[in-house]
Amino acid sequence: MRLDVAAIRRGCPNSELKSFHHLCGAELDHFRKMAATEGELTVACTQQAAQFSDEAGERPEAISFVNIRETAGWSRDGARAGPKMAALLASASIPAPDYPLVTLSSEGVILIYGRDEAAIEAGRLLADHLDVTVMLKQLEDTVPPAATVFPIVQGTIRSAKGHFGAFELAIDDYARPRPSSRDRFVLDTPRSGVTSRCDIVLDLSGGPPLFPAHDLRDGYLRADPKDPAAVLRAVLTARDLVGSFDKPRYVEVAPALCAHSRSKRTGCHRCLDLCPTGAITPVGDHVAIDPNICAGCGQCAAACPTGAVSYTLPPADTQLQRLRAMLLAYREAGGAEAVLLFHDSPHGTPLIEALARHGDGLPANVLPFAVNELTQVGLEAIVGAFAYGVSAVRFLLRGKPRHDVTGLTQTIAMAEAILGGLGFAGRRLATIETDDPDALGQHLTDIGALAAIATPATFKTVGKRRDLLRFALSELHRLAPQPVDVIALPQGAPVGAINVDTDGCTLCLSCVSACPTGALRDDPERPVLKFIEDACVQCGLCQSTCPEKVIRLKPQIDFRAARAPAAVIKEEEPALCIRCGTPFGVKSTIDRIAAKLEGRHWMYPAGDKRIEALRMCADCRVMVMSEQQFDPFKGVPERTPPRTTDDYLRERNDKD
Repeated sequence: MRLDVAAIRRGCPNSELKSFHHLCGAELDHFRKMAATEGELTVACTQQAAQFSDEAGERPEAISFVNIRETAGWSRDGARAGPKMAALLASASIPAPDYPLVTLSSEGVILIYGRDEAAIEAGRLLADHLDVTVMLKQLEDTVPPAATVFPIVQGTIRSAKGHFGAFELAIDDYARPRPSSRDRFVLDTPRSGVTSRCDIVLDLSGGPPLFPAHDLRDGYLRADPKDPAAVLRAVLTARDLVGSFDKPRYVEVAPALCAHSRSKRTGCHRCLDLCPTGAITPVGDHVAIDPNICAGCGQCAAACPTGAVSYTLPPADTQLQRLRAMLLAYREAGGAEAVLLFHDSPHGTPLIEALARHGDGLPANVLPFAVNELTQVGLEAIVGAFAYGVSAVRFLLRGKPRHDVTGLTQTIAMAEAILGGLGFAGRRLATIETDDPDALGQHLTDIGALAAIATPATFKTVGKRRDLLRFALSELHRLAPQPVDVIALPQGAPVGAINVDTDGCTLCLSCVSACPTGALRDDPERPVLKFIEDACVQCGLCQSTCPEKVIRLKPQIDFRAARAPAAVIKEEEPALCIRCGTPFGVKSTIDRIAAKLEGRHWMYPAGDKRIEALRMCADCRVMVMSEQQFDPFKGVPERTPPRTTDDYLRERNDKD
């Protein structure tokens, strides 16, 4: 492939750049010398990464590897791919922070759940490696083996929960066969409600999967019993699932920031609705995420409006820094009309490599950006990318995704509303759902020319997703073709305002106490309700808490909100104590209560002075009632005492 060294140097001006023809072979000594020096080292080759790592030995700083061959050089546009190579190298130079790990342990206890001899055969293959139990839905028609190597029982799994190393199954119609079974199994009396615990589940039943998004549940293996090759693959996978295994803790949770619930009123439930594996559960006012079940789709973190849930692989600010480095280097190297292609490694990387080796390769203006899961990409990454100068963004999905991608669809819809409102014409955002490299290439070629921001932003920021989003939105608005102040957004947006029917609002301020972010505020001196739109996350707690039901959410983005003071939604004259003059409530509310009670309640007959107690503060009310010797139960007939068993027994004895 051709290397445009001059373009790469323009894009990476602060790096020492060296090019070679055969670095992993005849020129390997050059690599050894560079690996022996201190400092960051990036190698533009992933094919020989293992060889280079071995040659580097115990180097203090890790080596970054980046593929510029299949992603750039091997292309019909390879001669013009210099700016893209600079962008890929610049992105790889951003170090990724370490992420926490979760350890799962398995002692090799496996339950093979099936319907016929295929499950028993799988048990024979695994008997020398694992602690096997085979459970069939029906056992009467099965021929007993001559020797019992592992238990074979009957049962139907009613429900399943848990994770790799700690599965718990609820089983009905459980029955063990009698040892005296001859040509057919003879069973003991079936029992239901039996609980079974195991480390691994191999499901060969041919029925519906036991777990939602079953492909993402570690330790749960499922294969069609009619497909011998699939069964064998599952058996070989199960054989190695013994010991301790580390998996990333994909998300971190800050319960104090969670807006799920307050006072047993449910507010935000975005993450609960989106989690495909059921790893998220409510725990009081916040949610908890089981790291043993979490498969790392990242939809919870992308949708969380407060930043209570954050992704770790990598964090959102690191991802945005990589995008910044990539796009700024691309522009400095002379690139134009950049198209950002988000993809994952298991599906997207092989597809891009196949297109490079057997097709036209990626166009020179398409910048591939690998992420752990496409659904982890949040609104801040898309908005930031356009602020940094991309002309379009595409998401490369599987032809049949492994799990629901509703969260990504919602994110794209919100981004489209923002871009359209700011004057970005054309199809700027889309998904590419294919497993065909040629279809991928054709789609990217058909994007066409779309104008980007003339002078892109260069901001660099750190922090939680909401801080990143706030800053990226302000920069995009500043540079947009047609900036406007307010843009309506779809339902579920993490920013917005509220509509309050002020005629029905009584200024009870229940919404203020429920608001988790302080967007709704009161004033200790006066009956007033204030709203700060920049702090609103559209969690809905104010709406569900309001006793008068006069609050409605209004998803939108107001670019003036960050600099706007608190807006007064409703303000009324305070009620002053008629005795001491102390403000103690809302005058209209006190007047309304007094009007409803006077002459209509036995405690406040028409014209009685006791009604004046309602217009006093709590201290004065107590003093007046004491001075007047006010008895609230005066005139109330005495209630008949409750009858007890002794009363009935006494009456019976008197009759006798």
